[in-house]
Amino acid sequence: MKQLIVIGGGASGFFCAVNAARINPGLKVILAEKSGKLLSKVKVSGGGRCNVTHACFDIAEMSKKYPRGSNFVKKAFHQFFTTDTISWFEERGVKLKEEADGRMFPVTNSSQTIIDCLLHEARLYGVEILMNTEVRKIERQESGFTIHFSNQKTQLADFICLAAGGYPKASMFDWLTELGHTIEEPVPSLFTFNIPGHPIRELMGVSVANTRVKIAGSKLEQEGPLLITHWGLSGPAVLKLSAWGARELATENYTFKILVNWLSNYNEQQLVTRFQTLRFEIATQKVANKNPFGLPQRLWEFLLEQTAISKELRWADLPVKESNKLVKNLCAGEFDVKGKTTFKEEFVTAGGIKLGEIDPNTMMSRKIPGLYFAGEVMDVDGVTGGFNFQHAWTSGFIAGKTIAETS
Repeated sequence: MKQLIVIGGGASGFFCAVNAARINPGLKVILAEKSGKLLSKVKVSGGGRCNVTHACFDIAEMSKKYPRGSNFVKKAFHQFFTTDTISWFEERGVKLKEEADGRMFPVTNSSQTIIDCLLHEARLYGVEILMNTEVRKIERQESGFTIHFSNQKTQLADFICLAAGGYPKASMFDWLTELGHTIEEPVPSLFTFNIPGHPIRELMGVSVANTRVKIAGSKLEQEGPLLITHWGLSGPAVLKLSAWGARELATENYTFKILVNWLSNYNEQQLVTRFQTLRFEIATQKVANKNPFGLPQRLWEFLLEQTAISKELRWADLPVKESNKLVKNLCAGEFDVKGKTTFKEEFVTAGGIKLGEIDPNTMMSRKIPGLYFAGEVMDVDGVTGGFNFQHAWTSGFIAGKTIAETS
């Protein structure tokens, strides 16, 4: 009996294991997880609701959401795409729903639903799960591999699927480079911006739906919701920006300047014009009381304070100098970022196995027959919104299917 060993008990590893075992019942499938937890990122994703995928049904459009690996996923998505993910889970009794921003969650609003579904599939098709089993070394044999685990045990495998996730340090990939693979240096992606000492942090919890955030002196900018935290700025606009700028910001040692447009529907010139009409439309009203742009009141008052505009001032009496300064703070507020915050459980890395060394149609190594890859161990990462999970399902499915049909 041929044997597949899947290394890594996350989304992509499970998806490879359960699909390989289902498609080929004559294949022995073992899943080895180095920790005492299975599917830990699935558990915490989306605030414990699990952002399974994104409601985008156009392959070319979807592949633009991957700062690294867009061409690679574009090829892979032809085999297993968003529609396939939705129907795969629905066929197993897990319905997904779409939210206003395109993210898709189980209708139960609980990541446990996804975990239970995958564990049920593993039991149903006889996948053997080994916990607290870390791989130290993989040796190639004339046919297949010998895997050396940290508990002194060894296992023989005809096929290996490496779904070990992203690593924060290049040295942690040594056991893979020993096999002859090349690593793109890992750097963090999807992190929030720290603004130490800035008074805006006192507004923690305030969020703005439509903002534009730009990294000064670069072409990097993103639109979307922004959240003020007690350490700085977060929310989708910042997380997306951190993904696109992952390599560049690492070379800057996470010290850079950003420009925040709190009203992404306006540029400075348009806002100057709007201010001129407001002087007449709401002339007698106090600037502080009447916030005509729908911004959170605490933020509006903070921006007035930063511009040294009195709370008692009426719109008709707003001096041109202060008016222009307020426009600047609204459309291009400057913040000095010094450092980042990543969330340990949801940590995403840019970097991993070089994509030129993997066939996107099979997920097999171009260097070592019988060795396959799935998920974040490859140099693929998406922006926030379910894109990293879609890559996990796609790559896991393709690897599992290919192995099942080859064995």
